[in-house]
Amino acid sequence: MSVQDRSPQEPAPAGAQPRSLAEELRARDDASLAALLQARPDLITPVPSDLTQLATRAGTRASVIRALERLDRFALQTAEALAVAPDPAAYDTLLALLAGDEGDPDVTDALPHALATLRSQALVWGADDRLRLVRTARELLAPSPQHPSPTGLGPTVTEATAGMSPGRIQEILATAGLPTTHDAVSAVASLTALFTDRARMRDLLDTAPDDSMAVLSRLVWGPPYGQVTADPAARLRWLLDRGLLLPTAPGTVVLPREVALHLRAGRAHRSVEPSPPAVAPVATHRPQVVDATAAGQAYTALATVEELLKDWDEGGPAVLRAGGLSVRDLKRTAAALDATEPIAAFWVELAYAAGLLASDGEADERYAATPAHDEWLELPAAERWTRLATAWLTATRTAGLVGGRDAKDRTLSALGPGLDRSAAPEVRYRVLTLLAALPEGAAPSADSLIARLHWERPPRGTTPQTSTAQTSTAQTSTPQTSAPQPASPQTPADDLRTRLAHWTLSEAEMLGITGRGALSTHGRALLGAPPTATTSGAELAAAASRAGRLLAPLLPEPLDHVLLQADLTAVAPGPLERPLADTLGVLADVESKGGATVYRFTPGSVRRALDAGRSASDLHAFLAQHSRTPVPQPLTYLIDDVARRHGHLRIGAASAYVRCDDDALLNEILADKRSQGLRLRRLAPTVLAAQADPATLLDGLRAMGFAPAAESAEGDVLIARAHAHRTPPRTAPEPVPDGPPVPDATLLRAAIRA
Repeated sequence: MSVQDRSPQEPAPAGAQPRSLAEELRARDDASLAALLQARPDLITPVPSDLTQLATRAGTRASVIRALERLDRFALQTAEALAVAPDPAAYDTLLALLAGDEGDPDVTDALPHALATLRSQALVWGADDRLRLVRTARELLAPSPQHPSPTGLGPTVTEATAGMSPGRIQEILATAGLPTTHDAVSAVASLTALFTDRARMRDLLDTAPDDSMAVLSRLVWGPPYGQVTADPAARLRWLLDRGLLLPTAPGTVVLPREVALHLRAGRAHRSVEPSPPAVAPVATHRPQVVDATAAGQAYTALATVEELLKDWDEGGPAVLRAGGLSVRDLKRTAAALDATEPIAAFWVELAYAAGLLASDGEADERYAATPAHDEWLELPAAERWTRLATAWLTATRTAGLVGGRDAKDRTLSALGPGLDRSAAPEVRYRVLTLLAALPEGAAPSADSLIARLHWERPPRGTTPQTSTAQTSTAQTSTPQTSAPQPASPQTPADDLRTRLAHWTLSEAEMLGITGRGALSTHGRALLGAPPTATTSGAELAAAASRAGRLLAPLLPEPLDHVLLQADLTAVAPGPLERPLADTLGVLADVESKGGATVYRFTPGSVRRALDAGRSASDLHAFLAQHSRTPVPQPLTYLIDDVARRHGHLRIGAASAYVRCDDDALLNEILADKRSQGLRLRRLAPTVLAAQADPATLLDGLRAMGFAPAAESAEGDVLIARAHAHRTPPRTAPEPVPDGPPVPDATLLRAAIRA
């Protein structure tokens, strides 16, 4: 039986005590070694040659910090308690530090699992009567003036008196009522024994003045350091004389660890959290309502991405020199999508993550749709949605960072560099998994969800709880503040994982994965396989396929008709079939969106359809075929009137010329002051020449209210068709991995054999 397989209370066999981590690793079976390498994949990159090298690598600072950052809160608190316990420590000593003198049954039940986690990850080794935290972890978590412990405890009496004169130590013994000794070592041991004896400490503190006890109470939970003057007040002198406060530097005193533990009733932490907090629902909806709401959001997401790419169909905004969209272009995109800039940035980043848009790579580089966009448009709506949802779930690019600052204080722009956060897929998947654990239709409290995530992965870069009290009023200054640790139980509001969780909740709602805050049925199906480094494409595709099949019946069926109205508008009461939507988008302008889309016919929109090669008779037939109401007479007149004038003027290259059989119309153009910029002159009764190019002349005459048509060198009418600009084939951006990839089974077997 290996060390980690025994129960915490079971004594180690005689003579089986490992003398080092390497020796402990040699006693492990293959399954245990494989679990270690999966939990800490950096240990296998590259594959170590033997177990000694593996043990050495497991003790390196970078690897230990990474392992500590991935512990849950109680496992981390267990490691922190071991760091302030004697080295080595017995299991009962560790339990007392976590459960306190009175004991906590929840801690007693949870400690074996937490200790097994630390052992399995090679952060703790040794039998239960000689538990050892790996040296690097102890250095990171043990108290020191430069790096205080997250527990708020200070140094031991032995450490605090290391530079004290033997005479001063003997004076402390005498004042504390202890017999003097012949050497400093035995004196320190005697003082330590006093401070760790609960009964004798109670008797000593019963004689303390109330204001002296008030000083101790302000230091007991940390930080344990305070500053005093050369002539301390009486209440401080009482504590200093008995060693309850010990000097560590001129003007600085510290509360010894043993004294603090007595005042804390033996607990290393103010608050121990052996169990994860529950995610509390704040509202519950019928599952049918959640699914319908989510499906509506999914359809809106598809329409929004289509509209974005249609707006960029002929070439989108220019790429900044440093990469990304300019602030002005993002504002224009937001206005076109009728959304805020952060939401517009999300849709742009989503389309980019799905491989639907990219930069074209030209000299005058611009963003445009990719060839994959055209293929995507031909897919059924449910499949188009799954492409977007899986791209979002696995992407490391984080749209919520747009507008913020990078480490060099440069603004982060949409589609620009610096937006990858390797933790994003893990946080998204974990948030949705926690939603899936709730009853169907239950929407969670965001605060309880964040609290659960912080328990599972405590935020790093924070400080232990500090006291703002002073050890005296006039003669001391505020206790020293603490320095950052690799990880601690605090919860900063600007922690990246906290922000990722909030963004996940809002983005999942916009995408239609959730509805009214609750996970939808198709959203649950999407979670069939977590997006990790070892997840195969087939697993993700299978989960997406299941989600698409569940979503498809909930999406509205596309319509093949509109409702024409007498005010030159057409109402689409739902989504339109693609050919109908494309043609109507050329023939009319979108006036409003929502449950029903309103299109308006104008002379300009009709001329656009004629320029695209449609004849007046084609337009009449199209409207009659697709309208459930009679074609209004004003719309018929509008089409005929624009068609009658369309192409009456012909423009070619001279630089450019205008020809018309009606010389009176040419006279009208020449007489119009607005034509002066075109620098026209008559070449013949029916021909005018211009020094402007044909495109400028065409636009200029249209601005004057005419409806000219362009013609070729042979005199044929040129049909102006929309030019769809596409990038060369582009692949979607690859997610940035969060550290070394998790080894697969083949690599694990090879490493263990090695």
